[in-house]
Amino acid sequence: MSDTLKSVTGEFLEIEGRIALGGGSKAIERQHGKGRLTARERVELLVDKDSEFQEFGLWAAFNMYQEAGGAPGAGVVTGIGCVHGVRHMIIANDATVKAGAFFPMTCKKIIRAQTMAMMARLPLIYLVDSAGVFLPMQEDVFPDTDDFGRIFRNNAVMSAEGIPQIAAIMGFCVAGGGYLPVLCDTLLMTEGSGLYLAGQALVKAAIGQDVSDEDLGGAAMHSQISGTIDFREPTDEACLERLRSLVDKYPDRKVKVDEAERKRLHSHRDVMDVYDIFTDSPGEQYDVKEIISCVVDTGARTVDGERVLGPDFDEYKAEFGESLVCGYAKIGGHACGIVANQGKLTERKMAGGKAGPGKSANMPRVIYDDSADKAARFIMDCNQRKIPIVFLHDTTGFMVGRDSEQAGIIRSGAKMVNAMANCVVPKIVVILGGSFGAGNYAMCGRAFDQFVAFAWPGSKCAVMGAGSATGVLAMIEERSRARKGEEIDSETHQAILDAVADSYNEQQDIRYGAARGWVDRIIEPHMTREELIGALDGASQGWDYSVGFKTGVLQV
Repeated sequence: MSDTLKSVTGEFLEIEGRIALGGGSKAIERQHGKGRLTARERVELLVDKDSEFQEFGLWAAFNMYQEAGGAPGAGVVTGIGCVHGVRHMIIANDATVKAGAFFPMTCKKIIRAQTMAMMARLPLIYLVDSAGVFLPMQEDVFPDTDDFGRIFRNNAVMSAEGIPQIAAIMGFCVAGGGYLPVLCDTLLMTEGSGLYLAGQALVKAAIGQDVSDEDLGGAAMHSQISGTIDFREPTDEACLERLRSLVDKYPDRKVKVDEAERKRLHSHRDVMDVYDIFTDSPGEQYDVKEIISCVVDTGARTVDGERVLGPDFDEYKAEFGESLVCGYAKIGGHACGIVANQGKLTERKMAGGKAGPGKSANMPRVIYDDSADKAARFIMDCNQRKIPIVFLHDTTGFMVGRDSEQAGIIRSGAKMVNAMANCVVPKIVVILGGSFGAGNYAMCGRAFDQFVAFAWPGSKCAVMGAGSATGVLAMIEERSRARKGEEIDSETHQAILDAVADSYNEQQDIRYGAARGWVDRIIEPHMTREELIGALDGASQGWDYSVGFKTGVLQV
């Protein structure tokens, strides 16, 4: 499995390199020809030199909008970066992609970034350079609750909540998009940029007025006449320098991290071991506790009177409900809880009569009723402790069948979902292998207010695995054709199976989900620890732990 996972990861990294070029080399040259930096160049100048920018949504719109020429990264760069030691959510329009126009996924990607910022009360910086709505798709961009207008609603709500927002217009900002920067606390603008509700052509058509770009919405006009902007800067570089200076004038929001202590921290097992441990090959198993050992800090404890090193992980109810592994851990010095699907066969002891307890085997990657009960109780305890929870996904879903139903799998699963859905602590997800059906929900799927969701290359997310789904969907298609009088011979049967399998395999590929915003970031497996530390750092800066935890009715 080591070579397979590594090769898949290499393939993903190669594609990511192409996505990061945005509209391509010629579009980058055109941007430079205007005396402007690209979105990624701007972000690089903005963030602290010794810090990492944790990008989210790079795969957004992947293989979508082909009829319009595509929209790499959905035409916007989003992520968390440090500016003067303070973590900010940064949102930068990529003008090399259709002049920074808003596609449907552009809106969803920005709204997702704003939502993450609201969860952790992260200050926001917007680097604006956009032609506005991509008009051929206006019906999917303009009106709905997760479309263009929601961005401005979030601007206003965050402002009322006291979350700092700074915007810098470094290109064009037209039509309704003009409300975004003006709804922010502080507004900067570069020479040669434009901010107006309607451009020259529309003004001429609407009211017959001839007007220059500068008089309509140039930086000098907004600085001297309308008074809309706060700072006028000559170049992108000067604007970013001013922006950094303004951030430095906020009260100290830095999270005090002992960097010397953090450098001494490391995982118990070599992070590269994940390539040898993990497998998703049919019939093969792995112990998720070994994956956890590659992620959590090394700790010391006394065993038989001697101090020994091991993973800093205290497993919760280790001998009960073993198809889910739960425990308290330290990752990069952050205390957190971990809920992980077990990738190997485990043994379950059953209540017995005079003969004593019986035994049964739990299949890998399946959630059983006792595990769901355990996880629900553990999740509630993490909320009592006020510590984040990391969910490691590799599940085919809940156990089905007579025995499972009679044991109350629906009741236990609902209890786990209830506890997880009502969490008031940060929830961070990593999809290692599969994330299918109700198992995705119980392990904090996209619908359940994740703070950050990561995924490994090659992972999958769908309502069920391709094998099961293909058989069901093919049967439905064959019955539909049979009702129309079509004869289904063996050749037709195989053709239907192949077509359904190809379609379903495409849809369960994690890139399909990432393109639609179901995960925030596809990561290299050996970087899981560092990515989790980045997410925990982001959550630690301003998360409001004062909110009380409560659940709905639990069917016990």
